[in-house]
Amino acid sequence: MFDVVSRYKHPEGKPTPGMTIEELRKKGFSMTEGQWLTRILFLESISGVPGMVAATVRHLQSLRLMRRDNGWIHTCLEEAENERMHLMTFITVKKPSIWIRGLILGAQGVYYNLFFLSYLFAPRVCHRFVDYLEEEAVLTYTRAIADVENGHFPEWHNRLAPNIAIDYWRLPANATMLDVLYAVRSDETSHRFVNHSLANLNPSTDVNPFALREPDMHLKGQKISFDREESEDFVQRSHEIMQKQMEKMK
Repeated sequence: MFDVVSRYKHPEGKPTPGMTIEELRKKGFSMTEGQWLTRILFLESISGVPGMVAATVRHLQSLRLMRRDNGWIHTCLEEAENERMHLMTFITVKKPSIWIRGLILGAQGVYYNLFFLSYLFAPRVCHRFVDYLEEEAVLTYTRAIADVENGHFPEWHNRLAPNIAIDYWRLPANATMLDVLYAVRSDETSHRFVNHSLANLNPSTDVNPFALREPDMHLKGQKISFDREESEDFVQRSHEIMQKQMEKMK
C-alpha cells in the first residue's frame, strides 16, 4: 500500500544494457526526482510519528505513576527529532504538492491515534513494527544511493547539499545530495537497531541501553539488535566507563 501511495517502482530483473534515462524511467527501472521526493517526504512524515507518540505515552505514564522512566523517553524524542530533520532537509529540495500535503495530513491523523492506542497496550509490538518501517527506509535510501551512483538519478549526482543538511550532519561545505543520502541512511540504520533492541526488553522494568551512550556503527552494521542480556551488559559497561571518567576528573 505504501508503495502504491508513494508511486514507488522497483521491478525485478535487470534493464537492457544501453537504455537511456528516459527509457529506464518509462520501464520502471528508475524514478524521477519528483517520484523519489514524493516517496521520501511521505516516508519521513510518517516515520517521525512513533518516537513522539512513545515519548508522550511514557512521559505521561511517568508522571501518573510518579516513577522514573529508565531512560526511554529521551531516546524516543531523539528519534522523532531526527526524522523531522530528515523531512526538513528534503523539503528544501522540493515543496510537496497540495495532494501530498493532504495525504500526509490524513495519514498522520490516522497513524498517530492508532499508534497511540497500540502503544498503551502493546509497546513491544509497536517498537517491532517501527523496526520494519525503518527497514523500509533503509531499503529506500539504499536504492536511491544506487540510482545516483549508477547514473540513473543524474539530478542529484553533483547537486550540492542544502545548508540545513550541512549544519545538521556537519558535512563539508562541498557536500552533495549523495552525502545527504548516506547520512540519512545511517540514521535509519541506527533507528532500526534501537527499536529492534527496545522490542526485546520489558518496557516496564528494563533500562534503555542507549540512554547513556550509543554503540558505534560498526556494531550496528554487524548485528540487527541487542537481546535482553546484551542490553544489560551494555548498560553495565556504560556505567563503568562513566565511573572511570569521573575518577579521572577528581
